[in-house]
Amino acid sequence: MANTGSGSLATILFLFMFPAALHKGAAQEPVVSQNLVTDNVSVVEGEMAIISCRVKNNDDSVIQLLNPNRQTIYFRDMRPLKDARFQLVNFSDNELRVSLSNVSLADEGRYVCQLYTDPPQEAYADITVLIPPGNPIIEARDEVLSEGNETEMTCTAMSSKPAAAIRWMKGDKELPGKPKVELTYDRMYTVTSRLTFTVSREDDGIPVVCIVDHPAVKDFQAQKYLEVQYKPEVKIVVEFPQGLTREGENLELTCQAKGKPQPQRVNWLKVDDDVPSHAVITGSDLYIENLNKSYNGTYRCVASNAVGESYDDYILYVYDAPTTTPIPTTATTTTTIITTTTTTTTYPEANQDTAPSTEPAAHDSRAGEGAPRTVDHAVIGGVVAVVVFAMLCLLIVLGRYFARHKGTYFTHEAKGADDAADADTAIINAEGGHTNSDEKKEYYI
Repeated sequence: MANTGSGSLATILFLFMFPAALHKGAAQEPVVSQNLVTDNVSVVEGEMAIISCRVKNNDDSVIQLLNPNRQTIYFRDMRPLKDARFQLVNFSDNELRVSLSNVSLADEGRYVCQLYTDPPQEAYADITVLIPPGNPIIEARDEVLSEGNETEMTCTAMSSKPAAAIRWMKGDKELPGKPKVELTYDRMYTVTSRLTFTVSREDDGIPVVCIVDHPAVKDFQAQKYLEVQYKPEVKIVVEFPQGLTREGENLELTCQAKGKPQPQRVNWLKVDDDVPSHAVITGSDLYIENLNKSYNGTYRCVASNAVGESYDDYILYVYDAPTTTPIPTTATTTTTIITTTTTTTTYPEANQDTAPSTEPAAHDSRAGEGAPRTVDHAVIGGVVAVVVFAMLCLLIVLGRYFARHKGTYFTHEAKGADDAADADTAIINAEGGHTNSDEKKEYYI
């Protein structure tokens, strides 16, 4: 790269032109001065680096640039080193700026800016060569995953300088990996990151991304989409009836099953009993005609695939068929009214022999499958009307009874006693009035 003969010739020329300066400088070690400054440079392999030696308040001293082997690259505006990749960008009393094109790893090192003063001054520019990694390689231990299983993935970034950093993303969530860094014989770094996690059915189709962070590259990544198999999701849907299930009606249930792979078989059964003999099963549908209470129980739909099986339950309770309530008649006697008011209306209760489902998601026909429980408001209104009418009749009868036993009486038994002068005379007059007993009258109001 460098021509040693050309560097020696430049040194001899300098000794001839400035012997005094070099004689004084040979007795002292070079020092870093605040008047001579430069900057470190980081450059990607194959690109261009710029080295700048700047002088503050220069007194016409000579500036030169040396490579890491202390060979002269530029002496003022002359280039003794025969490497055409070095080109002069600017030369003045205050700056020597040189470009280095097509940088390679061999160009890395410490470059020296030298100012010939008394004593000589030096400043150092470190060139760091960045080598981007190759395309990241992502590998998975399992190509097809099953729900709930643990899997492992690795991502490798090879031959970089400095060592790359690797991050993992699953969807929009960052996951921690375990990196391993290796230094190769050519001063390069290979980084491998290992990721371990447990998959769920929600991960199916989600990308796992390996992101490589390096100062030489941006947005360097590789990704792999997850393929997760999972057990079926089973749900029983009541097609008919929409309300309570009653005797004489028909029942139609549909079993909806979804999984990966899609379940091929769907079975209907009755827990702890046999499905009614006249029930019709067509694929995922169950149809029962003319319901009666003997059909009460738990009906189960079971779906399976290569991963496993799942089921959903439906609890059937058949209510009595609806009956017509007779219109209540008005009674005219107290006894009849009391008999009417003590009549009670009963509602059907759940069959105590029906076994409850062990699954919390089981459907129950006693809940009407989402329909509100209906109440016969006409019957309730009739009962209330009869009670009110009976109370009114009772009040009328009691009023007439008490009216017959209340009155004011006027007699003439003490007639003449009001004009007596004293009590004895009043008694005599009153007793004398007994002779006229046939004149006594009684009035009723």
